[in-house]
Amino acid sequence: MSSPAGATSSGGGDLGETRFRRVLFKISGEILSGEGGYGLDPDRLAALTAEIAVLHGMGIELGLVIGAGNIFRGLQGAAGGMDRVNADHMGMLATIINALAVQDSLERAGFYTRVMSAIKMEEIAEPYIRRRAVRHLEKGRIVLFAAGTGNPYFTTDTAAALRAVEIGADVLIKGTKVDGVYSSDPRVHPDAVLYRRLTYMDMLSKGLKVMDSTAVTLCMDNRLPIAVFNFSTPGTLGRLVRGEDVGTLVAEENHER
Repeated sequence: MSSPAGATSSGGGDLGETRFRRVLFKISGEILSGEGGYGLDPDRLAALTAEIAVLHGMGIELGLVIGAGNIFRGLQGAAGGMDRVNADHMGMLATIINALAVQDSLERAGFYTRVMSAIKMEEIAEPYIRRRAVRHLEKGRIVLFAAGTGNPYFTTDTAAALRAVEIGADVLIKGTKVDGVYSSDPRVHPDAVLYRRLTYMDMLSKGLKVMDSTAVTLCMDNRLPIAVFNFSTPGTLGRLVRGEDVGTLVAEENHER
């Protein structure tokens, strides 16, 4: 399989362009959705592939965690009366569908990829093994971590934080539909304030909901920075990894961007 222009199969791009060597990129399933916020939109998949191509072309080792809100959310199922464990397992399986869709889009664009699942299903995905995942990244393969942590009661945000720590990522980047972390939902409250810098404790004490508290605490305990940006604006992801002042950075107080 050939690599697209500007990409490499061995992670050998121009690292001078970026401050990050290895990145865990978390996006919600809704970013991939079509009409009505459900299903998979080919144009959205193509847009994601184009953004990933930019990072890969810089030589960044890239892992992805994709939510499942465009198909099924375990919490919504539980709220409707389903057994929470069953509902969460259904949500994990939905992340597999999204990961396979993104894998297909990336491979049609010429990238080498691996889907690694926290739930064993060897016919369609590799089982998640940390050392193997790191080796894939070192070889320039894009790794899609699917099925969450493999356990109920944990979100894909927590799965992203866990995988980021395990693989030694330099940053956990979360793509959203707004420009960063706000004091409240800017789509509901036009006077909401955008924060450019936050500490982990700010996130927890202010009850900011861009990531769940378990994920934030895991990042805090391991000093893993979190960058939140608007994925809906093309090119913003590339600007972020080049060090431009976009989105919100969550880190220790003395962290310099």
